[in-house]
Amino acid sequence: MLAVLGLHPADVRAPDVDETPRKGELPRSYCNRITASKAEALPAAADEVILCADTTVALGRRIMGKPADRDEARAFLQKLSGRRHKVITAVAVKTTERIWQKDVVSTVQMKPLSPQELEGYLATEDWQGKAGAYGIQGPAGAFIPWISGSYPAIMGLPLPQTVHLLQAAGLNIWGQL
Repeated sequence: MLAVLGLHPADVRAPDVDETPRKGELPRSYCNRITASKAEALPAAADEVILCADTTVALGRRIMGKPADRDEARAFLQKLSGRRHKVITAVAVKTTERIWQKDVVSTVQMKPLSPQELEGYLATEDWQGKAGAYGIQGPAGAFIPWISGSYPAIMGLPLPQTVHLLQAAGLNIWGQL
């Protein structure tokens, strides 16, 4: 997604962060905490701008993270089937001086899934590593008839907010194109 802005990361580093929700933690707070933890876990060199993000799916107060296996993915999708839910994406930008952070909350409607649709989607294995067991940019996009909010945020990176944070950190985004 950064490539559409003409940005190409010099490095990709995965921070070692425990993504286990805390007891009673609400989805938006959880998403912001995980994103901040990722940013804090990565040291920034003097000439670096670090970008971190996290996306979570929330059904009411329930955090639907990345499913551990196919059975959990099936359970998540059965709960989301025919219902609206929230997709929260938090993004953080870090330099040696400070961290800037913003979150975006979107509402997503998933159509009622037939058993054939559910099992067919699970067979694609596209659910692996995805909050809520789906990615709107993949085959599951066929299950999403309606959204209110930011499509790129639902995909995992809210572009307008990311650009704003990168500019706050001193990057000349439009000078990069």
